[in-house]
Amino acid sequence: MPSQVLLMLNQPSLEAPPHEAGAAPFSFVDADAPQLSVLDLGVSRGDGIFESISVGSGHPQALDAHLARFARSAALLDLPAPDAVLWSAAIRAAIAELAPAPSGESFVKTVMTRGVEGDGRPTGWVYVTHSPDFSAARAHGLSVVTLDRGYRHDVADTSSWLLAGAKTLSYAINRAAVREATRRGADDVIFVSSDGLVLEGPTSTVVVRRGNKLSTPEVGLGILAGTTQATIFAWAQANGFETEYVRMAPAELATADALWLVSSVRLVAPIRELNGAGMIVDVALTARLNAHLRAQTS
Repeated sequence: MPSQVLLMLNQPSLEAPPHEAGAAPFSFVDADAPQLSVLDLGVSRGDGIFESISVGSGHPQALDAHLARFARSAALLDLPAPDAVLWSAAIRAAIAELAPAPSGESFVKTVMTRGVEGDGRPTGWVYVTHSPDFSAARAHGLSVVTLDRGYRHDVADTSSWLLAGAKTLSYAINRAAVREATRRGADDVIFVSSDGLVLEGPTSTVVVRRGNKLSTPEVGLGILAGTTQATIFAWAQANGFETEYVRMAPAELATADALWLVSSVRLVAPIRELNGAGMIVDVALTARLNAHLRAQTS
């Protein structure tokens, strides 16, 4: 069995024609061979959406939540709605063909672009492979810096065309932020709005613990709704923790009992250092959260 699998979808959305009439809904293709036109707007303009989904023991984690966010991103970009039934079937088919990961962890990436300009048919694919080894980040934590994102917390309301809250292929800024963190001797970033509110990481959600309460920035700040964070909050509520969605100032992070960046593939990574200052790492709770996420099925 292969260590990577790629499926191309024939009709990613029921709102657009298929690429080949009468063909199978999706087909397995060579992941190492060219599959995409250079004229595809996903390549030339970054005009598309994606999701990354953790796979544990052969099962996609929070699949329904990821597909719902995929659809929300498509709506924000005025893309045709993804066919959730087809995407779900393609994801499960790709996972079934993948060789078991030595660590037990893999991930799926779903991508839908606007397709070739003027063609009217979106391009869609599902790629699954084994996850990188994030054991060091989970066990020892991350060094993180805060960076100004350059717009106010209400940007989604004032400037909807900036696509705040959509998971798009336009990740140049996110990658530039991580490179800036590296230049500052850090591993990752927490974005802050220009008017002083904590937002999110370039590829993660911020979770804060104070006593028995877990907090995260509210989604109305123009940030992505975190699927991993939502799973954590559901677990927390069932295990005696309080949870809340709030607005918080950057200074509040420094006084937290524990901080994490959480995401679908890296899972729960504690923050051991924030802007050069040491932070408490909650080793026990980090381990419990990661064990819960790795055990999830969908």
